Amino acid sequence: MLDVRRMQVLRAVVTSGSITAAATNLGYTPSAISQQITVLEREAGLPLLEKVGRGVRPTAAGKLLTDHAGTIAENLAEAERALADLREGRTGRLHVRYFYTAGAGLVPQAVAEFRKEHPAVQLDLANVEPLDPIHEAAAGRADVSIVVVAEGKMPQLSGIQLVHLLDDPYTAVLPEGHPLADKDVLDLADLAGEPWVDNEYYSESWTCRQILLDACACAGFSPSFSLQCNDYQTAQGFVAAGLGISMVPRLGLGTVVAGSVVRPVRRPEPIRHIYAAVPEFTADQPATASLLRCLRTAAEKWTL
Repeated sequence: MLDVRRMQVLRAVVTSGSITAAATNLGYTPSAISQQITVLEREAGLPLLEKVGRGVRPTAAGKLLTDHAGTIAENLAEAERALADLREGRTGRLHVRYFYTAGAGLVPQAVAEFRKEHPAVQLDLANVEPLDPIHEAAAGRADVSIVVVAEGKMPQLSGIQLVHLLDDPYTAVLPEGHPLADKDVLDLADLAGEPWVDNEYYSESWTCRQILLDACACAGFSPSFSLQCNDYQTAQGFVAAGLGISMVPRLGLGTVVAGSVVRPVRRPEPIRHIYAAVPEFTADQPATASLLRCLRTAAEKWTL
């Protein structure tokens, strides 16, 4: 196999016109240069240089290898530039996975800000709900996954760093005119005897539903679900029609449906803790760090 470094030595000899000149330019002795050329000729199986007066010129094989050596040098320089761009966050591709309400409330603003700083970095964005995005991070399919963590249940994933974005409390959504709507703050136990509109997926891997069930258990009851849907806006529509009450996280409220009212809840207050899950070896790379910063900025408006 041809040695790339020896090809560059040949290129230096050919472009300078002599072994002595190449040795001076490269900081070697003429003897060392001659030895390198001899070994390269043995690898090529053909003579590469011929004497011309006091200098040398390439044979057909020497000209061929010199041209290829130039191409290799250009490709290596381009690779070094590309790596530098990647290190500095000027180019590349980030795979971002999230759940529905994070996609609606956090991702658009963060992406818009990120693209101002890194216009050449491509973003592969995907909502993976009802799957938990934490599995995308654990499987190495995502550079940034926006995930929900329950109180006291921080997942321990090897090689994954969790970056806190915001705490997202659940609120009670009631029909207008409901007796509980007169209260400024509800105890969760106040909702024990109400028909509930379920708005979460039935999935063991989806944390949000379990957060609500655990909070209700702490308040001494299990919710009685009378209707089931898979999104918060649809649930609000059922509530506004007087068909039950529902619990919706603040990030998922969107535009409150006419005919419904929203009240904070306590004792206990169910909360979704929202994090970005990032592989540890990429968390400090400029593009990833910038995207995390943009996500935190987008999250700030929900914490005021």
